[in-house]
Amino acid sequence: MINPIAAPPADRPAHPALADTPLADLRFRTLLGAEGWARLPAVVQARFAHRFQPGQSVDYPGVVTFCAMRGAGWVLAQAVRLIGAPLPLGRGGGMAAVVKVSEDAASGGQVWTRSYARAAGRPQVIRSVKRFAGPTGLEEYLGAGFGIALRVQARASGIRFSSDHYFWRVGTRKLGWRLRLPRWLAPGTLVIDHRDLGDGDFSFALTLRHPLLGVLIRQVARFRDAALPHLPENQLPETEMCHD
Repeated sequence: MINPIAAPPADRPAHPALADTPLADLRFRTLLGAEGWARLPAVVQARFAHRFQPGQSVDYPGVVTFCAMRGAGWVLAQAVRLIGAPLPLGRGGGMAAVVKVSEDAASGGQVWTRSYARAAGRPQVIRSVKRFAGPTGLEEYLGAGFGIALRVQARASGIRFSSDHYFWRVGTRKLGWRLRLPRWLAPGTLVIDHRDLGDGDFSFALTLRHPLLGVLIRQVARFRDAALPHLPENQLPETEMCHD
């Protein structure tokens, strides 16, 4: 029987989870397809192939290395605090961050909790649920019924999540309506790149690009997989500036 997790090249060590743990979660592999899944680094396969049992979770500590936004991006980030503040609230970098991932038994999806320290005031906490449903196969629910239908793409260094459209759900999943927001009302295209940096480190880069105003928000955060050794601090991901 062929192992669905592709073996890493000889010069790249396998993730410890690959040694003794069989593939427990086929959901992301199904979205990417066999060919796309095989393109991923073995450590990325391990992170996205673990299904958590009730009460289990994994924490990834890290730091926001970079965050820039146009004036319009800052206004948008403040406005959507009404639905749970899903966008960065301030510019700059060097602030501590933690991502926690756990299973959402009610929907069969995953709960993602992101905590970002701030120079003043309480940390920003973003809670969302990724559900394997909808026309693209993956939706992220943000709050107050708003969500994003996501497309998933395999890349040589990791996984890219990009927005297909935004929606608002009224009522329950069985007794309710799912209203797709028109493009003119959408804030722009959201792209999130999970990029493996090697030696146990990876980055999440968020880019929100408006069709007329350009890049509104660009945030890069670096996280650590505690199961693997540390990457030297001088090896940081490339960034893209936003200018007013």
